[in-house]
Amino acid sequence: MRHSCLLQPEVTMKEQGGLQIRSAEECAWDQLSLGEVMLRFDPGEDRITRTRHFRVWEGGGEYNVARGLRRCFGMRTSLVTALADNPVGRLLEDMMLQGGVDLSHLRWLPYDGVGEASRNGVYFLERGYGNRPAMGMMDRGHTPISQMKPGEVDWDRIFGKEGVRWFHTGGIMCALSLSATEVVREAMTSARRHGVVISYDCNYRPSLWKRRGGRLGAAAVNRELAPLVDVLLGHDGDLAREIGASSQGPPWHDEESYAAMAKGITEDFPNIKVIATTARKATSANRNHWGAFGWSEGEVYRGMHFEDLEIFDRVGGGDSFAAGVFYGLLSGRGMQWSLDCGVAHGALAMTTPGDNSMFTLAEVEHAMSRNGAGVQR
Repeated sequence: MRHSCLLQPEVTMKEQGGLQIRSAEECAWDQLSLGEVMLRFDPGEDRITRTRHFRVWEGGGEYNVARGLRRCFGMRTSLVTALADNPVGRLLEDMMLQGGVDLSHLRWLPYDGVGEASRNGVYFLERGYGNRPAMGMMDRGHTPISQMKPGEVDWDRIFGKEGVRWFHTGGIMCALSLSATEVVREAMTSARRHGVVISYDCNYRPSLWKRRGGRLGAAAVNRELAPLVDVLLGHDGDLAREIGASSQGPPWHDEESYAAMAKGITEDFPNIKVIATTARKATSANRNHWGAFGWSEGEVYRGMHFEDLEIFDRVGGGDSFAAGVFYGLLSGRGMQWSLDCGVAHGALAMTTPGDNSMFTLAEVEHAMSRNGAGVQR
């Protein structure tokens, strides 16, 4: 164990965007994620049903954020997850080690030889092109992290003794099982006790919530957890009590409508200090309008906007957006800079294959400056 930064009796906090953020000097980790990591099979330009070759990547909504913060922005990040101890699990471990995310909180479950008790999740994804949309197929039943139960992770040691500045999880983790939802609640409760900023990405996935009430079931869980959240990634449809227009698809706002949305959310949940929402309109599978809105301390922010952004692989764009926003807030850059950083990082991440960012902070700042896409020599 290399954790040398212990929580001091008097915790130093710095305010940023209405958030009280713990001092980096007192914490082992700038950011910690809780979520599942799967092996992604990418058929490249082929279709799943016709290809004979796949390229593989590691990916998971919550993990992708920690990896982006580590590899692009140089922050100290860690991950709580679980894997079955077999060659696929060890492949995922090797990929995550290359991503630089600390794995000291990775839990290994024994493998029974056939995957009857627990198995590592995999998914297949076609990128799409033109009028053919991207298409994914999940194979993630009874994975180790879906079987995790409250009491199995010493959250007070992680958030207290080791020290964490920012904790991130979300609706994908909650959707895995009833016990996974309770693990999220347990982790968030402990994080709040220790003054850790808590972010939650609603990240609705219809396939995961099919057995638990669909859109309304997901929103009910989100509402239960919202009183523990400081930073919300999502919109009013993710918290709705009934199906309405905002529940039907991705949001598209102007400043006035976003202000009204944020007002409604924060009146119900005054503990939420920051809201960030991507705004995407797909004109085709590989051309999207891409931007974002944010809210902090009663003010609405409109992020930089990319018109007809060319997309190579859209998966992970939202997670890279989140990583950019979190980096900005953790480093004291202000809400506008943080939002622009998230939009630019997400835009870059969608120009390369795989779930994760392959970029540097300098490249993100170049994209933020809109200095063009000419050859860098």
